[in-house]
Amino acid sequence: MTASAYFVGIDVCKKYLDVAVRPDGRQWRVERTPEGIAALVKELTLRLPTLALMEATAGLEKEVAAALAAAGVPVAIVNAKRIRDFAKASGRLAKTDRLDAEVLAHFAETFRPASWKAPTPEEEELEALVTRRQNLVQFLKQEGQRLQASGVSALAKESLESHIKWLETEKARIEKLIEKMLRTEYFLEKATLLRSAKGVGPVATAALLAFLPELGALDRKQVAALVGLAPMNDDSGDKGKPRHIRGGRAELRQLLYMAALVATRHNPSIKAAFTALMARGKPFKVAMVACMRKLLCSLNAMVRDGEAWRAPETEEATE
Repeated sequence: MTASAYFVGIDVCKKYLDVAVRPDGRQWRVERTPEGIAALVKELTLRLPTLALMEATAGLEKEVAAALAAAGVPVAIVNAKRIRDFAKASGRLAKTDRLDAEVLAHFAETFRPASWKAPTPEEEELEALVTRRQNLVQFLKQEGQRLQASGVSALAKESLESHIKWLETEKARIEKLIEKMLRTEYFLEKATLLRSAKGVGPVATAALLAFLPELGALDRKQVAALVGLAPMNDDSGDKGKPRHIRGGRAELRQLLYMAALVATRHNPSIKAAFTALMARGKPFKVAMVACMRKLLCSLNAMVRDGEAWRAPETEEATE
């Protein structure tokens, strides 16, 4: 670390932003208001930090991150579980806003995660629509389960059926808005490339563009790790253990699973890989994760190269 390098941790809550700096140990608090955020930006632009870091906090951090990024301050957003695990490993078991800010600054100094890229207004709008669709799908599932439960009265059943009908209508409306966005000039080229792959429909396409704006800008290992499809070794002790996936963007993995499932039936390349893995005695889940990873890496390459899907003549299955 050079003499001029310094790192900032920003703990975000509804009312306040607690700020800690390493290595000099400065700390202060501002209100999470437009005025408070502006004051923080002014302070950090007087001498740009090497990195300012926040944890993902139900979206509360995005306004702060966007203001800092717009002012040229390098900023990163990290999954909250990584921060908690780091705090425990560092022996910091107490938890206050001030201590959390210190942990964030220490994490930034230790790991220096990649800077966050502010989404464009179009990306924000698509993400909001895709998230809303996911919410409606979950609500429909819950109401359907309530409708099927025993002992539901006639009045309750009528209410549930009415609500389910409204949810289905609203879901269809949101899906039309998503389709309309995918046809705009901003998304059309990438959406067309992604849709050319068998198994990738409008829902998966929208999710990829909304939740993975980095698609096409990373190598295959980076994109697999970002989504949480990179197998992690667990070889400590006398015997190696099966590798597992963890972390990443769970909401995207769920949709990729469905896309890969369809691809194992209709996409020759993915189908061949899946068949080969099953023939080698791999468990179904292992084969599916491998196909998800294979599909994701292929989509990443398509967007990177600007080329539509084409199945290679020969292709080896990978574990």
